[in-house]
Amino acid sequence: MAADDTVGGEDQLERDRKTDAEVPPSEDGSVEAAAPAVEAQSPDDPPEEVKDRSKWKMSVIYLCVYGFMASIKPGEPFITPLLLSDDKNFTMQQVTNEITPVLTYSYMAVLVPAFLLTDLLRYKPVLIVQGVSQAVIWVILLRGDTLLQMQFMEFFYGITMACRLAYSSYIFSLVNLALYQRVASYSRTSVLLGVFMSSVLGQLCKSVGQVSYFTLNAISLGFTSFGLLLSLCLPWPKRSLFFNRTKEQEQSYQAALAKSELDRMNPKEGAPAPASASASCWKDSVFLQMLLELKNVAKRPNLRLWSLWWIFNSTGYYLVLFYVHILWSKVQKDQKVYNGAVEAASTLLSAMTSFTAGYVKIKWNVWSELVIGVITAAQAGLLLLMQTTNNVWVCYVAYVLFRGFYQFLVPIATFQIASSLTKELCALVFGINTFLGTVLKSIINLIFSDKRGLGLDVHDQFLVYFFYLTILTLTYFTCAAVVIFRHFRRQSDAGGGGGEQATPTELLPVPLDSEEQPLSNGNSVKA
Repeated sequence: MAADDTVGGEDQLERDRKTDAEVPPSEDGSVEAAAPAVEAQSPDDPPEEVKDRSKWKMSVIYLCVYGFMASIKPGEPFITPLLLSDDKNFTMQQVTNEITPVLTYSYMAVLVPAFLLTDLLRYKPVLIVQGVSQAVIWVILLRGDTLLQMQFMEFFYGITMACRLAYSSYIFSLVNLALYQRVASYSRTSVLLGVFMSSVLGQLCKSVGQVSYFTLNAISLGFTSFGLLLSLCLPWPKRSLFFNRTKEQEQSYQAALAKSELDRMNPKEGAPAPASASASCWKDSVFLQMLLELKNVAKRPNLRLWSLWWIFNSTGYYLVLFYVHILWSKVQKDQKVYNGAVEAASTLLSAMTSFTAGYVKIKWNVWSELVIGVITAAQAGLLLLMQTTNNVWVCYVAYVLFRGFYQFLVPIATFQIASSLTKELCALVFGINTFLGTVLKSIINLIFSDKRGLGLDVHDQFLVYFFYLTILTLTYFTCAAVVIFRHFRRQSDAGGGGGEQATPTELLPVPLDSEEQPLSNGNSVKA
């Protein structure tokens, strides 16, 4: 089973906005639009946080406690060993080719509805659905023993993963713009701490307490049930990004669109509806404008690069997370299981590398492809090592490093994408990137893992993942060579680089050059 990594992108999206918030009038540092500025300063948005400071503080604390408790599932690292044990008595082939693939299919099917319902229903109902799904998972693991029941367990696990985005975005509805970075760090830390404590607790129960899988599942059910009760008591936000906006937000959003490049070039097609239009017409116009913006997003080189990284590299990353426990079970044979300790170590390293990424100073408009290529090559080498070794401890170490490398690039990719977009468009771009990555995972699963496809052994699957990352590595290195060559040629033509930024940047957005075009959702892009 995969650890709780899916919350990282959305939390990092808002966490990196503090610097941009200090430069009026733009909320996200992307455009000189009126909407974010008015939204941040409106006396009615949100009234509770402005009038009662202690109330939103308690709401944030409560949500962080919920995130911590909902992440404690000590039996999660041991689901695969349980399925292969005498308690469940499934074969390695059944777990690899019939049970685990259902997770990816379920995640793909539920992701889009969850994304839309999260905003439409204002977060809380989706979090309740997540809590119910988690409870159902452990009930099935406690009482179920058939193949179909285990497939249903994976189906509900996919629902749980898809609903995690509700928690990632919920906390930003409780506070105003100036506090986004702070509360994002709180929510992310609470989840990481919960995952870490969950893995440690599970390993202690197995190694020290000699707890059975049944008891471990019962403990997990208790924690998830308590998390479900906490979700029922969560405050209900009055606003969200798309469907539940205040009147002032709606008016300012329409004012921003009126100034966009799209409206200047196509005044009839791009003109926004008047502020007095009905709510349903406004909703339709928002999504229409968001879709029209996507073609302009694809024209930006840095947005295109990091979006493609998000799609293709996250596919390889999560495929490894889904199947690595099966690989460990095959390699370790009758040895003691240390899945919990390894997950705890990998979570800790991932948090450290994500934190370190914020202090890396580099000219990302020149070296992005090379950095991605080097890290992808390292990940490919680690996959080859896991595929060929017969030592489970080598597999453990390789997995910890594999996760750490990926998590190093997550905050960088998040910032490079988010720094040039409005908040609404950014949410849509991340949602589409995640969905396309999930579709690609499902296709690879269907071809190589599912019994209806090739039905490969887990070792053969890791060989496929190695070749997949190798192809990506060669592609990144080729693109890096082209970008670096063009960079130094432009420097030479400009007489020593006068046209380029002279000093490295610290997670700064890529500056505009003569080949790039501003997005249509504002007058200019902040460089």
